[in-house]
Amino acid sequence: MLLENKTAIIYGAGGAIGSALATGFAAEGASCHLVGRTAATLDATAEKIRADGGRAETAVVDALDAAAVNDHADAVVRESGGIDISVNVITQDAVFGSLVDISVPDFANSMAELMTSQLITTKAAARHMIARESGVILFFGGSDHANKVPGLGNVQISFDAVEGLRRQWACELGPHGIRVVTLLTGGIPETFPDIPETEPARQGIIDGTLLGRAATLSDVGDVAAFVASDRARSITGTQINISCGACGD
Repeated sequence: MLLENKTAIIYGAGGAIGSALATGFAAEGASCHLVGRTAATLDATAEKIRADGGRAETAVVDALDAAAVNDHADAVVRESGGIDISVNVITQDAVFGSLVDISVPDFANSMAELMTSQLITTKAAARHMIARESGVILFFGGSDHANKVPGLGNVQISFDAVEGLRRQWACELGPHGIRVVTLLTGGIPETFPDIPETEPARQGIIDGTLLGRAATLSDVGDVAAFVASDRARSITGTQINISCGACGD
């Protein structure tokens, strides 16, 4: 197994992406700590993992509460000896629309929430990983500089901001043997509500790929497990493109 004897913390594990990541890690042998604000969704993910023979524990923690995040990370380390993998897929309440029409406070508050969460959770993991001189920190979403879709508000801007954070973490943590990687996706249709109104967006994602299909949640988990494993030990400071060709070079 790729992640046998590894310990992973997944923030936002109750959501579709977080659940896919946790499932992928657990399938490869990792002990997964599922973190979020809603016990019911975390428990559902944990039960699925355990039913498949994996290991999962849950914790209700607000990723905007630095003290709570650090206390949880410390508890994981006391229990398991360290943190090998950390990933935060918690998203903010995105603001859609034309930038000229968006409220400045709405835009700023949304961005601040996202970046604060990412900074808090990464700092918590990095503190322990530096002590061990090893670890993998994953980000999700990625930055597509060719994107020219109007009306996205701060959505693509948020991805770009997180990428800036990822680049800085990669250069600062690299000397400590810690890898920092982003999974770049052009969108996962499975995460959209299965209602007629979302069909054009889901089909648009598929039509924009080179393979005629979009990445699935299973793909997300499988690729993340590989990237987090020692098989990918030479990969850091970059994006891994899982967009099926939608995001080109």
